[in-house]
Amino acid sequence: MADDTIRVGFVGAGANTELRHLPGLQAIEGVELVSVANRSVESGQRIADKWGLPTVYDNWIDLIDADDTDAIVIGTWPYTHKTMVIAALAAGKHVQTEARMTLNSDDAREMLEAAQDSPGLIAQIVPAPMTLPVDSTILEMIADGYLGDILSIDMNLSGSGFVDGSGPFHWRHDRDMSGNNIMQMGIWYEGMMRWVGPAEAVSAVGRVHVKHRTDGSGARRHITVPDHVEILAEMASGPVARIKLSTVTGHAPSAGVWIFGSEGTLHLDTASMTLSGGRRGDDGLSVIDIPDDKKGGWRVEEEFINAIRGIEPITHTNFYDGVRYMEFTDAVTMSIQTGERIQLPL
Repeated sequence: MADDTIRVGFVGAGANTELRHLPGLQAIEGVELVSVANRSVESGQRIADKWGLPTVYDNWIDLIDADDTDAIVIGTWPYTHKTMVIAALAAGKHVQTEARMTLNSDDAREMLEAAQDSPGLIAQIVPAPMTLPVDSTILEMIADGYLGDILSIDMNLSGSGFVDGSGPFHWRHDRDMSGNNIMQMGIWYEGMMRWVGPAEAVSAVGRVHVKHRTDGSGARRHITVPDHVEILAEMASGPVARIKLSTVTGHAPSAGVWIFGSEGTLHLDTASMTLSGGRRGDDGLSVIDIPDDKKGGWRVEEEFINAIRGIEPITHTNFYDGVRYMEFTDAVTMSIQTGERIQLPL
């Protein structure tokens, strides 16, 4: 397959598709961008004209079923992902879907089962990108014993704004469209899984402080997705993780991640993505200089095409890890709703 052209169609061409997927795939030799189906024929034609795609479909079903593609890139909202991914795999197409994977873990397991039933096809979820520059360094330091035994992880991912109900209703506020995904919770949990693996139990509390917003049509919409959540996660590898996400905490401390071990501590400043560390006996933390050749980066499109060509497997992010983070998001919602400690996997 390495010498064959890989023809790609796009279902939904939003901001990340234009920022990342279209230029990323266009730059790879032997990849042909052939079709798009967007929310309207007009918006699809705009994408086609800008990026040189020859075909615009007026619906996604026709695009997936057409014989002019080998791979499908899905850039729509989470509530559509399961149906579109399963349809693409059933049509014999490789598929890459935007994050978050889907609405909930039941849907995620159906998607994984469909991928397992098509072992010759590649299925990829667009990964959480923020920690890519530091992931390999953190993993190497853990493996080398820098931290000793990892005891605790503290993730403060709060914004610094006070409660503000003046903004418009966004699709992320709509549980029917976003499911049990809450703010950036799944993104950061995915990053944490890369370092220490998945959680085995979750306890959480959440609040909705802005209960209504006005949508684009002027309708008042009720919100049930929390804007403040605090999570206690017991990791299967040993540490306890405290995760706090909020969009309503004015003058909050700087967002960051702390990893505490028996022999050392790491701190990740999430604004600058600066990693600092200190060991027992040090006066404090010092910035860790990461050489350029150890910094990971965005290579999602390259990995997708390489996997299709049999050059490398999907590591960022496969459907197995997608199910794990969707189970975590479900467990958080279940704990918020019931007040109970939820065991994982579900």
